[in-house]
Amino acid sequence: MNAARWRRSGDLSAVDSIVIEPMKRRHLRQVLEIETQVYPRPWTSGVFQSELTAIRAGRRHYAVARIGGSVVAYGGLMLDTDEAHVTNIAVDPRRRRRGLGRIMLTHLVQTARERGFTAMTLEVRVTNLAAQELYRQFGFVPAGIRKRYYENTDDAIVMWCHDLDGEDMQRRLERLAATIAEPVVTRRGGRDDTR
Repeated sequence: MNAARWRRSGDLSAVDSIVIEPMKRRHLRQVLEIETQVYPRPWTSGVFQSELTAIRAGRRHYAVARIGGSVVAYGGLMLDTDEAHVTNIAVDPRRRRRGLGRIMLTHLVQTARERGFTAMTLEVRVTNLAAQELYRQFGFVPAGIRKRYYENTDDAIVMWCHDLDGEDMQRRLERLAATIAEPVVTRRGGRDDTR
């Protein structure tokens, strides 16, 4: 990764840095505000708390993107034995078109790679062309359709990305990181620290 654009330290050198850090219970109020704005059937606080509990068992990974004290995006992974599954990526509607979805997906792909996964999958609404294009930039390709997956009405496209550990993915991540204009700092946390 381009170190000037994607730093992995806890040290902030600019006030406007985007900070990627593990999702905690203290983030849930802001996460739920975004969730209710972007999804017709949003997850509840209970669902997110259950997902945070699964982090301790190593079965999930959730992160938020913050600017200052505000959560502006979040994303999650379900970690299976064979693949990582993107559970969600959401960006505050007031902050869209600034690369935050790309930043969150980069983080999720890097996390899957670091944990030894070689494949990722996700579902995307057939009408969400912007998200489909984002996923294609990372090498995801359509693999099937799940009928009436969303709200028992809208179909989902199942997309897969293989060879996460390959050189092609590394080059792709480097190219995508070079398109991010703002500094990004990633903070790591332990599995038991979900407060």
